Amino acid sequence: MKALGMIEVYGFTTAIVVADLVAKTADVKVIAIDKNKPAQAERCRVPLVMVVKFEGDASSVESALAAGVAAAKQRDLYITSRLIAGFSEEAEWFSHLNALGKDKLKQ
Repeated sequence: MKALGMIEVYGFTTAIVVADLVAKTADVKVIAIDKNKPAQAERCRVPLVMVVKFEGDASSVESALAAGVAAAKQRDLYITSRLIAGFSEEAEWFSHLNALGKDKLKQ
């Protein structure tokens, strides 16, 4: 059964570090890195919110999630995280959506 992991952090660099670490920690696939400019971004230490999304079996996603969260917390740029086990096909389609670059919707 597939699981989805999501880690929300401040900054592009932190998102890349977290994505690299989760991919190396467990048998998971990074499926999207999404961005969002928070409301009142000028008040944030880093004015860009990023979400790293990855999938795999539940135990792999859980291990990768723990490692990614620890790395983000070490940089003091962690916001939140979530693990969703056994999500539906429709939810999987949404998980691949992102706003970076010229990404296209999954066909």
